[in-house]
Amino acid sequence: MTDEDKAELRRLRWKSRRGMRELDQLFGRYLDRLWWKDPPASRGVFLRLLDCEDDKLWHWFMGHDTPADAELAALVHRIRALPPAE
Repeated sequence: MTDEDKAELRRLRWKSRRGMRELDQLFGRYLDRLWWKDPPASRGVFLRLLDCEDDKLWHWFMGHDTPADAELAALVHRIRALPPAE
């Protein structure tokens, strides 16, 4: 991981803080495990996800609703599928 990637990751950690423990943990898992491996296009989808309203994110990640945008829906599914840290 480059120094630019590390700086971007720190910025994203701050931006992904929502004040809801569940969302914070889900976003943290993605950033810890997948973000650095994802191509730039997938990273862009994550940025779009962070721009969504918290109530929508909550419903999507709790499985009560699905994003209309297929790319967002796929990323939400990937993040939800990540197992908790051991």
